[in-house]
Amino acid sequence: MIWLGGLIVVLTFVAIIKRYETRMVLFLAGVAMAALSGNAGAAIDAFVKAMVNPGLVPVIVTVMGFAYVMKLTECDSHLVHSLAGGLTKFRAILIPGSVLVTFAINIALPSAAGCSAAVGAILIPTLIGAGVHPAMAGSAVLAGTWGSVLSPGLSHNPFVAKLANVDVMTVIATHSKAAIITAIVVAGIVTAVAYLRKEVEGYQSEATTDLQSKDFKVNYLKAIVPVIPLVLLVLGSKQVNIIPVVSVPLAMIIGTAIAVVVTMANPQEVTKRYFAGMGDAFGSVMGIIIAAAVFTEGMKLIGLTGALIETMKQSDQIARIAATFGPFIIAILCGSGDAAALAFNGAITPHASQFGFGIIELGSQAQIVGGLGRSMSPVAGSTIICSQLAGVSPIELSKRNAPAMFIGAIVMMFILL
Repeated sequence: MIWLGGLIVVLTFVAIIKRYETRMVLFLAGVAMAALSGNAGAAIDAFVKAMVNPGLVPVIVTVMGFAYVMKLTECDSHLVHSLAGGLTKFRAILIPGSVLVTFAINIALPSAAGCSAAVGAILIPTLIGAGVHPAMAGSAVLAGTWGSVLSPGLSHNPFVAKLANVDVMTVIATHSKAAIITAIVVAGIVTAVAYLRKEVEGYQSEATTDLQSKDFKVNYLKAIVPVIPLVLLVLGSKQVNIIPVVSVPLAMIIGTAIAVVVTMANPQEVTKRYFAGMGDAFGSVMGIIIAAAVFTEGMKLIGLTGALIETMKQSDQIARIAATFGPFIIAILCGSGDAAALAFNGAITPHASQFGFGIIELGSQAQIVGGLGRSMSPVAGSTIICSQLAGVSPIELSKRNAPAMFIGAIVMMFILL
């Protein structure tokens, strides 16, 4: 049965890599393994339990609602323009600055694809106009689209927090140092690749200036709004403790209310967009988590989880390598770190202490390297968006980012585990 379960898992990830609907594949695979174990009903019980998870649902849907309001009020555009404007004044930091600015913006706007579109539409033409090769311009933006690992709105952070029975800010605080160091390393390697390929300057194009950025008048009050919830969460966290603890849903609602006041937006339209974002979050982000819960339950029932745990208990190095390169490679192949990281964290991370690791550290490692792998995947939505904005093939961005993401995954492994 264990070997049969292993075959189903392999076929599951092959199907995801071939870009079949992730939720369908995970759900069917989980039900199949549960049925083979003789307890198909347990898979449906896992489905229902994940669907009403009080630790995940409120966090994820309220963050997405806030993101939709930021798009409606254009506060996200003001944030991006305000940061990009200062960056382009200093040629020496164009490449590393673009990576780190994207990384920072992705914390406030945690969707990789959404961040790629918002930041890329401004920074990529600006970099090309400054003489940077188009593929390098797209790669620099893409290399920063995993900054959401420091966002309480990223689904993995509350997921790991729930496993460890801590608040989401504790999870972020635990891996923030490692993530920031890795981001700096990634920015440095992407810059080195740009200089080695001689793509930092000299590219001739008609787009000598970023007209969109030039014509856009930044309202700095609006630019501050997207980061207000993040500031409230940090100030109210156990690590800082300047203000009373603020929950993620409360922070997002406060941010939304401030957005209405600052932008004078129509409260009815804001309300509609907020709830539309909540609905989309449940169907897309929570949908994957729910399907992954069914998948991991199937692995458990068929005996595969127990077998994997026993194998990893033989050596902490096996667990360290599996947590790093499993999600990393799957993310590269399928363009999403979610499926692999959620499957790993659902099945293996609860038993982290048996391998000599903490739940937060092991769970964070799996989800962060998944983001790194996605940031060099030629089939990821963020890669495709950046490549289209740069006018090059997605594989050109993947080639340039591969060294940085691979080394970044190793750096995370040595710092965090």
